[in-house]
Amino acid sequence: MSESREPDCNLDKELKVLCVKLRYHNMSTSRRCRLVTEALRKMDGKYLEIARSPTACVLQLCVKWCSHSERDPVFVALQPHLLDLSLDEHTVFLVHNIIKMATRKQFASFIYSLRGHVASLLCHTIGAAVLDHAFCQATRPQKRSLLLELYSTELQLSNDLKEEKPCRFSLLNIISKLGLQKSSVLQHMTTVIQPVLEKGIVEYSIVHTVILEYLTIADKTSALDVIRQLIPHLTQGTYAVDELSGVARFLGKSEVEKKRSSKPLLIQIMQTKEGLKLGLACLKHGLAEDRKRIIKSLKWRIMKLALSDYGCLFVICLLSIVDNTELVTEVVIDVLKKQLKELIFDKNGRHPLLQLFHPLCSRYLTLGELFYLNYNVPSLVSKVNFGSKLDDVADKEHGGSEDTLVASDSKEDPIKRQQELLVKSELYEVLIETCIENVGQLLRTNFGKDVLYEVAVGGKNSFLEGVTDRIHVLHNAIACDAARPRTDDGDEHAFDNYHSSRTIRRMILDCPAFAATLWKTALEGKCKLYADGFSSMVVGAYLESPDSMVKDLAKSELQLLIDGGILKPQEHKAEEEKSAMECSSDESSELSDTDTGYHAKKAYKDLKSGKLVARFGTDRFRCPFCPEKKKLDYRYRELVQHVIVMGASKRPWKVRANHRALAKHLETDHTDAPGSSSMPLRQAEALYLSKIKRSQAGARSTCKPGR
Repeated sequence: MSESREPDCNLDKELKVLCVKLRYHNMSTSRRCRLVTEALRKMDGKYLEIARSPTACVLQLCVKWCSHSERDPVFVALQPHLLDLSLDEHTVFLVHNIIKMATRKQFASFIYSLRGHVASLLCHTIGAAVLDHAFCQATRPQKRSLLLELYSTELQLSNDLKEEKPCRFSLLNIISKLGLQKSSVLQHMTTVIQPVLEKGIVEYSIVHTVILEYLTIADKTSALDVIRQLIPHLTQGTYAVDELSGVARFLGKSEVEKKRSSKPLLIQIMQTKEGLKLGLACLKHGLAEDRKRIIKSLKWRIMKLALSDYGCLFVICLLSIVDNTELVTEVVIDVLKKQLKELIFDKNGRHPLLQLFHPLCSRYLTLGELFYLNYNVPSLVSKVNFGSKLDDVADKEHGGSEDTLVASDSKEDPIKRQQELLVKSELYEVLIETCIENVGQLLRTNFGKDVLYEVAVGGKNSFLEGVTDRIHVLHNAIACDAARPRTDDGDEHAFDNYHSSRTIRRMILDCPAFAATLWKTALEGKCKLYADGFSSMVVGAYLESPDSMVKDLAKSELQLLIDGGILKPQEHKAEEEKSAMECSSDESSELSDTDTGYHAKKAYKDLKSGKLVARFGTDRFRCPFCPEKKKLDYRYRELVQHVIVMGASKRPWKVRANHRALAKHLETDHTDAPGSSSMPLRQAEALYLSKIKRSQAGARSTCKPGR
């Protein structure tokens, strides 16, 4: 018996030799498969013992590289013990590989085994990594089953909620649907979140999701307390075990952890939208010293944020709300100045620069990005002045207007802050020099043209006009590039390129000084050469300019081209497009009611399946069929009124069918919205139509003679 308890030294030595061989990078696949098969044969029947021994790294490598048929016995042997193995800092790597390589059925059984243990795993420094790994790999219903246990103990057996639509699966909707007490849910979530915050286990996606849902129902004191506890953890490094291999136990694992811990956690969580929202909540609702601490932790790492999808939005918010411009200049602006060229040509890197010139412009930011930037904690919303709506953010014709982000204790004027960050830091002059050096490339690229336009025009409403004389040099450089003759060597002319022609046209309309320079350098006496194609839009912009001096420059020469039929004025083009649209609408109006009903059914199916989303909060809706509407956000009753107007008006049949489908969707699928039970939609529609008829009858009566 004593001999049987002693470890098999020969087996340990053989497995260590196999471990070294398996780690060779230049090994052929067939040889690796033979070694894996040999190792599994030696470990057969001893999987649990080896998993808890120092040679567990061999089993980890075998699980990673073996076939499904070889992996199944390992999973069957270790499945009852996976929860215990998840709590050990050495065996956790083996569990990671087992979860990652598991079949759909095996993974579902592992998720089922977590029932009743989610909260305890989340509070464990090692177990939280396994739980988050499973959460990221899980399907949507499986994610909901894990989250429901963290919301309330009463929801663990609610299978109906796991199949809810994404737009309706939120904590507020669950509380209203099941009639739960908000205070009891808040108390339960506090007992779950508080140990997590005390231990600093805040680097995982599942933790971010739970904290964000907690903030939607928390009162001011509780929300501020969570945010204040989060900020110290976000500005420090993390010792997360994710992505580390069990083999590191033999190869200086402490050095690997030390290297990872030098990076602030804030950089790591910006890879997801939940992490972005959490970072924005801390930045907006934290105190001035909290924001100072956040900014200092990002020193020398701001470029990594600026070039990422979600990190650039965090930098935008930072530039928009922090009053300490000296600190922002030292940590952010000075770093960005050294790598301007990389930023200008990058899809995400250009956003912080464009924000300084034209804040929250929907020409440069998508509706989703604007939605994230305007995220706020509901209980603290009174402390933040967002203008309370996004109505002015989307402008159909010119690409949007600004909606200024303001922090809870912000005192500085946004325009003054922009001028200090651009002019006082000399960023504007460096940008001008960079644009002069790369003017041809900037004009012809999709991302660079926007930065060039804002620099040349001087920002929103030309608030930087007259700051420096170097702007005239930039205007002259653009005009000289456009003055080059057309060639056949593959270099596209500035007026013929898709991007540059539209950018130059915008500059002519918005900057009279540039328009005059371009006319004298490139267009005077040569307009006939550019009277067709994309270049005709550049020439025609002189007649559309709101500035009378710009019009007078080109009027005499362009009028001769118009009279000769060489150049078609923009007004005639607009009339032709309008008449074509009217003809098409007349043809479409003759469609039968069957076709209209079929399209409405199709639109309703898209709404019901979640392909089109109309609801973004408890009482926050958007019309998915009117993305260019100036008013984007509606309450339930406001959207009902919009649907009635659009569905009953003399508009194209597709517009009417889409809004009738939306009306049905609101009436049947959003009965829990505030104000939905005040008046049935059919009754409101009938009331609206009768009101229209009365107003029309009154108008006709006032037109009769003698009245």
